Amino acid sequence: MDRKMANRKLIRLSQLKNKLATENLEEIDWVTFGVIVRKVTPQSANNGKTFSIWRLNDLRDLSECVSLFLFGEVHKEHWKTDQGTV
Repeated sequence: MDRKMANRKLIRLSQLKNKLATENLEEIDWVTFGVIVRKVTPQSANNGKTFSIWRLNDLRDLSECVSLFLFGEVHKEHWKTDQGTV
């Protein structure tokens, strides 16, 4: 993990909203980690393609969640991922 995180900044999901408002995250190499705390049953878009929505949290502040939309190949590969997975 130390090797993977070298020269990267960790931003907790619960800090993400504030960081987006105060820093230009496009200029830095940053990572975040989250736990799938809720999954919505896969949905169909207007174009007929299926997608998933996950609610992610860092377990530090349960009131701060991020919604992650999975489309295309990412949806196909990961839609069965269990709730509670990091």
